[in-house]
Amino acid sequence: MIDVALLLILALVAWNVAAEGAWGAVAVFFSVLFSGLIAMDYFEPLADVLQSALGTDWANRVDFIALLALFAACVFGLRYLSEWLVPNFIAVHGRVYDVCRWGFAVLTGYLTIAFLLTALHTAPLTREFLGFTPERNNFFGMLAPDRDWLGFVQYVSERSMPSSEDDRVFDGSQFRLPYHENQIWPTFIIRYATRRDSFGTVAAAPPPVVLHAAGTGAPRPAAPPGRGGM
Repeated sequence: MIDVALLLILALVAWNVAAEGAWGAVAVFFSVLFSGLIAMDYFEPLADVLQSALGTDWANRVDFIALLALFAACVFGLRYLSEWLVPNFIAVHGRVYDVCRWGFAVLTGYLTIAFLLTALHTAPLTREFLGFTPERNNFFGMLAPDRDWLGFVQYVSERSMPSSEDDRVFDGSQFRLPYHENQIWPTFIIRYATRRDSFGTVAAAPPPVVLHAAGTGAPRPAAPPGRGGM
C-alpha cells in the first residue's frame, strides 16, 4: 500500500514539475532540496515551541507537524523567490530541454517521497502501518528513499557544514570507541520506531466486578474499563 502511494506521488510530482520547463524544473528541485535540509535542521526546536504552546497532549504529534510545516513553507518561499529573481524562461536547446526538465522532475519526485517517507517516521501512528516498516526498503523492497535522505542530511551536516564548536551533526550521537573508524551512530529511525511502538497499546484492564445493590439481587452495572494509548 505505501509503495503504491509513493509511486503515485512520485509520478504526480514529476509530471507537474516537468510542466514547469527546464529552468522551472531545476528551480523546483533545488527549492525542495534546500527546504528539506532546512526542515530537518530546525523541526526539533520548532516542535519544542509547539509543545510548550499546545501542552503535553501534543507531545507525540508536534514533530510531524513541525517537520511538514517547515518543509511546505520553505518550498513555497524558495519557489516564489526563484520566480522573482528569474521571472522569464531561459532558452534551452530542444534535446537538452526535455532531458533537463524530465531528469530534474524525476529527481524532485524521488526527493519528495524520500522526505515524506522520513516524515512518516515521526508520525503519531503505530510502528507499522499500510505496509510501512522501519526496517524495510519501503519502495517495492528495492529502494529505501528515507534512508537515502537521512544519509544525505547527515553527510551534509558532517562534511559540508561542520560545527567547529561542538562537532554537532544531524542525528550524530558520538561514541568514541577505540580501534573503530566509525564514531558517529545514527539513531533517528530507531528512536522514532521505539516511540511509535508504544502508540495504540491499551493497558490491560481487570475483569469487571459485578456489584449488587444492597438488599436486592439485581446487579449494578460495572464502571467501564480505563483506556490507555496516547
